[in-house]
Amino acid sequence: MKYIVILCDGMADEPLESLGGRTPLEAARTPGMDRLAGKSEIGMVRTVPEGMAPGSDTANLSVIGYDPRKYYSGRSPLEALSIGADMAADDVSFRCNLVTLSENEEKYEDRHILDHSSGEISTAEAAELMEALKSGLQREGYAFYTGISYRHLLIQCKGKVVDLTAPHDILTKRIGEYLPGDPVLREMMVKSYDILKDHPVNIKRREQGKNPANSAWFWGAGTRPALISFEKKNGVKGAMISAVDLLKGIAVGAEMDNITVEGANGGLDTNYAGKGQAAVNALIRDGYDFVYVHIEAPDEMGHQGSAENKILAIERIDEKIICPVVQAFQEAGTDFRMLILPDHPTPVRVRTHTGDPVPYLLYDSTENVNGPDTYSEKTGAQTGIYVAEGYTLLSRLLGK
Repeated sequence: MKYIVILCDGMADEPLESLGGRTPLEAARTPGMDRLAGKSEIGMVRTVPEGMAPGSDTANLSVIGYDPRKYYSGRSPLEALSIGADMAADDVSFRCNLVTLSENEEKYEDRHILDHSSGEISTAEAAELMEALKSGLQREGYAFYTGISYRHLLIQCKGKVVDLTAPHDILTKRIGEYLPGDPVLREMMVKSYDILKDHPVNIKRREQGKNPANSAWFWGAGTRPALISFEKKNGVKGAMISAVDLLKGIAVGAEMDNITVEGANGGLDTNYAGKGQAAVNALIRDGYDFVYVHIEAPDEMGHQGSAENKILAIERIDEKIICPVVQAFQEAGTDFRMLILPDHPTPVRVRTHTGDPVPYLLYDSTENVNGPDTYSEKTGAQTGIYVAEGYTLLSRLLGK
């Protein structure tokens, strides 16, 4: 038996008037998911424990079988694992987003955050900007690390975990009341604007009609995580397929292999087909028992407030990942179980994460189950199946 998770980040949503009262998942053309739905267990699962922030960090830890209340130590330390940043036990890491702030205000604190991803800036452009920050914000005890696209890291030697606000939670808002209380972090953010606003990369981006990455934004503070081996815990050899450092970091911490897919970038135009084929190769050809395929695009489109593009992302996942993967297993005559779900909702209306339960689809090629005609938030709720502790869902997939 082979096991695969298709994690559609932020896919769950709310009914939208613009879609005739449907959610983006309901409005999307998803023949692959719907064919599986009639033969699957459909239900709802709470991936984010009560009282914890609804992030991709806590939610994905749950889906991959780790109780966030026990294993979560912050988002950025997981990303630090991915990029190979060394952390001592008393170090603190911070996510460093390259964001777009409004530019007409005189004072930094009066600016508004317009885009948490700077238009999904390319990694090459971001690397140039990060070099400028490393040079201009150099300070003893602090080190910057370049990641992917708008997602980077700052590590403080012998630091202190402080409460910070995620930029995607305050889109369009005045930033003054959300700036760090820590004077060093605040000073760095203010100075970052002066360093980046007229950088050649941003001058060119404005000329191209793109959002400038004109400020650093620190959030997601945490200390070094301590996950246990996924294989030792579950008895199966696992691999991760994701373009996002957070998921890669979870894999490193869980001693799973990371599989790199050319053209996978965490955006709407990621290499969906390449991810699907990589999963098939890993499970059928390369001896893995379990693969976790993470697709960031629905979440990014939710943050952008674009129902149209969120629908497009969902349709691409169905067409280019789910359908070909199912077909490949069937042609190979390989028994498999597939779990399809979001980690959390990212409703287009609010443009940020919520902690509401999400629908899941659990398919077993060896069982005949009578499920609903479609897979959606509505059908998930209608079945009455509810998994209160998200980290236990993996055991259902593995048949334990």
